[in-house]
Amino acid sequence: MEAYRYEALDAAGRKLTGVIQADSARQARAALRAQGLLPAAVSALREAGTGTRLWQRGISPAQLSLLTRQLATLLTAGLTLEQALGALIEEADEPLVREVLAGVKSEVMAGLTLAGALATQEKSFPEFYRALISGGEESGGLPTILQHLADYLDASQALRQKTALALLYPTLVSVVAILIVTGLLVYVVPQVVQVFAQSRQTLPLMTRGLIALSGFLRAAWPYLLVAAIAAAALARTILRQEAWRLRWDAALLRAPGVGTLLRGVNTARFASTLAILAGGGVPLLPALASAARALGNRAMSGAVEQAAAAVREGTGLARALAASRLFPPLLIHLIASGEASGKLEDMLNRAAHLETRALERRLAVFLTLLEPIMILVMGAIVLMIVLAILLPIIEINQLVR
Repeated sequence: MEAYRYEALDAAGRKLTGVIQADSARQARAALRAQGLLPAAVSALREAGTGTRLWQRGISPAQLSLLTRQLATLLTAGLTLEQALGALIEEADEPLVREVLAGVKSEVMAGLTLAGALATQEKSFPEFYRALISGGEESGGLPTILQHLADYLDASQALRQKTALALLYPTLVSVVAILIVTGLLVYVVPQVVQVFAQSRQTLPLMTRGLIALSGFLRAAWPYLLVAAIAAAALARTILRQEAWRLRWDAALLRAPGVGTLLRGVNTARFASTLAILAGGGVPLLPALASAARALGNRAMSGAVEQAAAAVREGTGLARALAASRLFPPLLIHLIASGEASGKLEDMLNRAAHLETRALERRLAVFLTLLEPIMILVMGAIVLMIVLAILLPIIEINQLVR
C-alpha cells in the first residue's frame, strides 16, 4: 500500500485534506467515497512531495521528541508498528507531520525496517536518531530505546533553547553594529570627507585609509557579495567530500575554544547513545557502530570505529577509546570503571550527565565573555572611524590659530 494525499468535500460541502493508505489512486478514491466524501484530487505522496521537499524544513525537534515518546508508549501498550504509526497519523494536527508519518508507514508496510523507512525522510529524522532506532530494532528492545531517546531529545531541546536565548542578545548587537558601521562607511564618511577633499592639506594616514576603505566598499560591494556566495557554495561542495570533511572536523577539534565545545557536545552524545543502546540490550559492537554514526564530527566518529575494531580483537573499550586521544579522560576512566564493575550503562549515563553539565558551564562562560568582547570590538571600530574624521578637523583648527 502507498500513501495518497487527498482533497475532498464532505456532505456539508466543506473542503477536507489528508492522507489515506491505498494500493492505487482508484482505490483511494473508492475509500473516500465509502467514507461519504467526494474526492476532488488524489495524488501519490511521493510525487506530490517532490517539488516541496527542497524547502520543507521537516519535523521540528519538539515535534520529534513528542512523536518519539508517543510511539514508545503505543509500542509498549502492545500495538504493532503499523498500528502505532496509524494512530500517530490520526493524532497529528499539522499536515507536514501527517505526510511524513504516512510516508514512513507506507515504507514499513512495503517491507522496510523502521530505521530504513525513516531514512527516506532524512530531513525530519537525523542520522543519530536513525542509528539508535536501528540498534533498537536489532536488539528487539525498540520501545525501551524510544523511551530513552525521547528523554535525550527533551534534554537536548532544553539545552538548545537555553543556548539560543543566550545568543539572541549578542546576535542582535552584532547585526545592529555591523549595519551602523556599514552605513557610516558607505554613506556618512563620503559626505564628510568632501570637505577635506577641497582643502589642499595632507590628510592623516588614518583618514586616508578610511577614505580608501569607504571607496572600495562603495565600488566593490556587488563583487564582494558574489564572492561571498561563491565561497560559501564552494566550501559546501568541498565539505561534502568525505576526505575534506574529515580534515575539517579534525581541525575544528584543535581550534581553541570551539574545539572544546565540539568535543563536549560529541562526547555527551556518544555517552548518551551508547548508554541508551546498552540499556536496550544491544551488544557492544553493534552499539559502537550505531554510536559512531550518531556523532556529528567525522574525526570522533572514525575514532569510535577504530575503537570498535580494537574491541573486536579483544581490547577493552576504555583502552581502545583512549588510543585516539580525542575523548576526555573523564569518559575513559568512567568507562574503565564500568567495564571492571559490570555497570557500563550506569557509568555511561553518569559520563553523559557530567559532560552535559560541563558543556552548559562552558557555554555559559563563553556567552558571558562574548557579549563584552563584541561591544568592545564594535566600540573600537566606531572610535577609529570617529578619530579618522576628527583628526583633520583638529589639524585645521590648529592651522587657523
